[in-house]
Amino acid sequence: MNMNIVQKSFKFGNSQITFETGRIARQAHGAVLASMDDTQVLVSIVGAKEAREGQSFFPLSVDYIEKTYAAGKIPGGFLKREGRPSEKETLTSRLIDRPIRPLFPNGYMNEVQVMIQVISANKNVDPDMLAMIATSAALSISGVPFKGPIGAARVGYQDGNYIINPTYSDLKTSDLDMVVAGTKDAVLMVESEANELSEDVMLGAVMYAHQQFQVVIDSVAEFAKEVGVSPREWEAPAENESLLSDIQSKFGDQISAAYQTVDKMERYEKMGQIKDTAIEELGSNDDSPSSDEIKNYIKKIEKSTVRERILAGEPRIDGRDSSTV
Repeated sequence: MNMNIVQKSFKFGNSQITFETGRIARQAHGAVLASMDDTQVLVSIVGAKEAREGQSFFPLSVDYIEKTYAAGKIPGGFLKREGRPSEKETLTSRLIDRPIRPLFPNGYMNEVQVMIQVISANKNVDPDMLAMIATSAALSISGVPFKGPIGAARVGYQDGNYIINPTYSDLKTSDLDMVVAGTKDAVLMVESEANELSEDVMLGAVMYAHQQFQVVIDSVAEFAKEVGVSPREWEAPAENESLLSDIQSKFGDQISAAYQTVDKMERYEKMGQIKDTAIEELGSNDDSPSSDEIKNYIKKIEKSTVRERILAGEPRIDGRDSSTV
């Protein structure tokens, strides 16, 4: 990590946001202390340089932690220690995970840990938006391959007007509480609760948020450029086209037939038999592909089968068409 202290401030709505790196958590691959309206959040990123042997999924963990000392309090009652994550911490961790996970390259299996700690909290401001913005900044300076940055905003709606980053007080009288996150050109995540509003108002809120957080994306990009950390060189492992073709020709029809089975447990049993047969036939020799590799390619064919059926206008497995919830 860059050991020089770098700061960047910008205006977002009615708030001033400040990023700082190089002072705290300097052993992390990327760390940003972000401040907004007397709220401070520290985000630390650590990314493994190599994937574990046999790794078949992307091990990204996002841990958002709120300690009561951030609000100047000590837990009351018999237990003074803070234990497992609260429901709010778990939901905020998921809120941050959703928009960043799709921006890692396909095939990237190196472990990445995102630790978010609320250092100081303004009692009238939810730290979650600052945490998401700071996560974008920390990932952008970590060297981990990340197709960001992202921006995020909370939108309220009151008396026919949208409110950017409403406070808890604003939300008490707001008809809308929407969180939107995305890149410069696309919306990646929308979460909201609202009174009954028209589709135009809801869509307008999404577009308004996307327009408003462009300043966040630009500021994070400028901050990353000033820090000057280059992304690690990483190439996706080459696909074994011959193995994929072999599995498709031998088991493609069976997979397609299995995905026409409505009963879930029966379908799982059929897919399990197909996988066992494929591993037995294709992975019996020492120089044969591993069972994990065979399963991964079967998973690709499963995904492709379902997608092709939907694009062809065929109903989903349980009989619903593409317009039925």
